[in-house]
Amino acid sequence: MEKNNIKLHFSSAAPFYISLREIKVQQMKGNIYMVPVTLGNADHRLTIPAVTREITVSLRLFAVEDVRTARRYLRSIDREFPVDETAFFSIGKHSEPGDLGDFFERVSGGMNAGVMSEAGMPGLADPGNIVVEEAHRRGINVIPLTGPSSIMLALVASGLNGQSFAFSGYLPVDSPGRQKMIRELERRSALGQTQIFMETPFRNDKILNDILTACNPATRLCIAADITLETEEIRTMTVASWKSDRPQLDNRPVVFLILA
Repeated sequence: MEKNNIKLHFSSAAPFYISLREIKVQQMKGNIYMVPVTLGNADHRLTIPAVTREITVSLRLFAVEDVRTARRYLRSIDREFPVDETAFFSIGKHSEPGDLGDFFERVSGGMNAGVMSEAGMPGLADPGNIVVEEAHRRGINVIPLTGPSSIMLALVASGLNGQSFAFSGYLPVDSPGRQKMIRELERRSALGQTQIFMETPFRNDKILNDILTACNPATRLCIAADITLETEEIRTMTVASWKSDRPQLDNRPVVFLILA
């Protein structure tokens, strides 16, 4: 065996060789943690596990949607968090990996980092996947931390099919385009697949109008509003039933699910 190689043994497996140089390179790179945040809870302890909070406050490098929101959240889980000693890189849906060159250089140099969404889990309906895709290309380890996801929480509380489902994110902004997409999602749901989508809070009443207009009366619609908050309300009824019992949804975070 070459003196610069180390022999590793695993049970029920043949030994293999890895160079000390390769081990050194692997050890030098930091990890990228997918950092969940609350869905608006005043008390983060209700939805963010202690180990997730501990890892989060140990980091001094973040890729985030909004720097101000990220700084405020970090201070909410640790009043002494050194935000002025922490580097934040903004990411958006139009961000390119090249915009994060300095971020990745720091991680490649051994610094651990976090990717943080505005709410819930990063990488779901936000640009966190841009960071993750580039991390995989660079051979950087990505570690998802446990935390709340409004999409998954809505699904499990909806009573709709959790065996086959699809998340379509945000629908078209214009009403005709949105209704066309809703009809297409309803068609897909008729095959037994729950369709999940959402909208920015200030347009929720408009999208509800389009759902009630475009969908068949018998289609089941779950409206999951204010998930994990004190005002949480999750109900599944037919479209016909919702027409006679409409909730006010504007300025509330909502996830919509349909199944024909």
